[in-house]
Amino acid sequence: MYDLTGFQRDLLTVIAGEEEPHGLAVKEELEEYYESEIHHGRLYPNLDTLVDKGLVEKGTRDRRTNVYTLTRRGRRELEARREWESQYLDF
Repeated sequence: MYDLTGFQRDLLTVIAGEEEPHGLAVKEELEEYYESEIHHGRLYPNLDTLVDKGLVEKGTRDRRTNVYTLTRRGRRELEARREWESQYLDF
């Protein structure tokens, strides 16, 4: 997780919170959070990086729509990140 960008960590978080999210749904969630447009040229290469690192699995819903799900490793990495953050964020 240490080698991911903040944007990639946010992608993991959104993917974890959705059931079979597709690229456009992830994009819309992040645009709402960032309050700015997320370009396809930023979104899809970062999703591909997460797939290449084994944190996300890419599947297909239909011929035009890819879906993304966390792998076990991706879920473990998010959980480890949450535990690490909780050391510093005592709310």
